[in-house]
Amino acid sequence: MERRINNWFDWSFLTFGLLIQIVTYFVANSIEGTEAGWLSLLSGCLGVCSVCLTAQGNILTFVFGFAQVITYTYLCVRAHLYGEIAINVYYFLTMIYGVFVWRKRLDPTHGNKVRTRHLSWHIWLTIVAAVLVLSGGVGWLLAAYTDDPTPYLDSFTTVASVVAQILMILVYRDQWFLWLAVDLTSIAMWLYVGDYCMTAQYAFWCCNCVYGYYKWKGLEDPAL
Repeated sequence: MERRINNWFDWSFLTFGLLIQIVTYFVANSIEGTEAGWLSLLSGCLGVCSVCLTAQGNILTFVFGFAQVITYTYLCVRAHLYGEIAINVYYFLTMIYGVFVWRKRLDPTHGNKVRTRHLSWHIWLTIVAAVLVLSGGVGWLLAAYTDDPTPYLDSFTTVASVVAQILMILVYRDQWFLWLAVDLTSIAMWLYVGDYCMTAQYAFWCCNCVYGYYKWKGLEDPAL
């Protein structure tokens, strides 16, 4: 019974995320002076599917993830968000490796969901400090040498995402704290650019971080 309720909630949460994307698309196109492209809608929907499946520990996340990275990268090229372009190339490459890592950690006794783990607090604090220092340096470079409209926001989302992606691939649940920071920053960045479908995507992803942390805590390997 509990498993059936969990499955119902998982599908409901995914459907809710897709509805947000669709409604945002039509609302944005109905407002004078704004326009949301169909590619933004497609990328947003693929992203919703990918992150929801990640939260569930479902290896199918990589199928949608590859498609979302390709469409999102094209949007970033048009918006001159160079840090985002670089990070999505990185996503694509690391997801190839991630497929093999996740396959080894699938637990057939729990619906073939991945078994997760967590970091010690001192390692976590070291990671956070490194992300902040590197973000400042990369942001300065983007501001000095590119026409990036939001260099420091773009820098933080890039650096934090690099680390969060590694933690996701290695199935550490602490990734969700970094993704939440990235998603909140990305909301500000895409609002500034004026792409409301991408803004809605990241707003939903913030909710997914809470959802994902809860799910991954329940999937933690008892041997660790």
